[in-house]
Amino acid sequence: MMKSAWSVALALAITLAFAGCATQPRAPGPEAGTTPAARAEAGATGRERAAAQAVPSPFASMPPPAIGDRLLALDPEHISGRDVRETLAKGPAPRIILLHGGIFPVYLLMESFGKFLARMGYPESRIRDPASGDWSYSPYDDSAELAGMVAWEYEHDGLRPMLIGHSQGGMQAVKVLHELAGDFAPSLRVFDPVTGKFEDRTTIVDPYSHRPRPVVGLSVAYASVVGAGGLAFLMPNQWSMIDKLDTIPDTVDEFTGFSIDGDLIAWTVPGATEQYRRNGTAKVRNVELPADYNHVFVPLVAPLALEPELRDWINAYVPGGKHDTSSLPADAQGHVLWAADVWYSIKKQWCLEAQRLVRAYREGDREGR
Repeated sequence: MMKSAWSVALALAITLAFAGCATQPRAPGPEAGTTPAARAEAGATGRERAAAQAVPSPFASMPPPAIGDRLLALDPEHISGRDVRETLAKGPAPRIILLHGGIFPVYLLMESFGKFLARMGYPESRIRDPASGDWSYSPYDDSAELAGMVAWEYEHDGLRPMLIGHSQGGMQAVKVLHELAGDFAPSLRVFDPVTGKFEDRTTIVDPYSHRPRPVVGLSVAYASVVGAGGLAFLMPNQWSMIDKLDTIPDTVDEFTGFSIDGDLIAWTVPGATEQYRRNGTAKVRNVELPADYNHVFVPLVAPLALEPELRDWINAYVPGGKHDTSSLPADAQGHVLWAADVWYSIKKQWCLEAQRLVRAYREGDREGR
């Protein structure tokens, strides 16, 4: 069965190579028409301040004090399934932006991962696109839109989003990090995911400092990619990533890059375990998945969350060291290490972002906000 799946993967890889010439990325929006350096020095314009003032405060709908107390008492490094059900799921949750690969119908694989997250306890509404209801975004979407969406979500929620990409979607996730770092343009406009339109401003009001700040320079809490690179470099919309994919900028707190030993689609060199490196302060982890993992089908994990034994194993997982999966069902062994590692990081950053918001809210109350 694994051999058959690998044959399918190779067939899809060939399709991917040819699809690159026919599929074009969505055209970016018009330029903002401002001088980025002057805007950064002067802060927001009057029009931008007015737009930002219309944004509801992320502190307007906080969890009850008892839930806040329980959130603050959690250990982000060790979140149990019970912690998710009884505490995290009852508080604020960051937006998770899933990015699928570049050929039809590979979006179904990230849909499977989105359903896995929802079944594990993550709020479904914080995964699905707020306008279309889709579970994931295309790597042919404009990366500046996704970066602008990160800013919009942070301004509205006070929680920094997370990016998770598969195959070409993984390359797109790293591209968004470089967009936020200003590596492609010195300014970025805010993008409203509800209306699907750019706003006429390149700054937001930070929900914590209450001061204007440019979109460029914002960060996400966590980003993760699996199977990025390789044939995706044949896509014209990803040519700009040839010298950037393996370098992770400071626009993410924690980044995990997953590779499969000898991945023919991602062109992973056997034994090359340090594919990604930071160029500043980001915490970067490289994780090598077993060679029998399949590039195409890694995210096909929704069924894992239906089995109590597997749910318990995944919730107890902590990165590092060797993890024995031999006692788990055979059809889970080609997916569970990736799913468990990503879920661990999501729980951790979910907790940290929620705790940060609760602390800021309580500090504001003490100061008479």
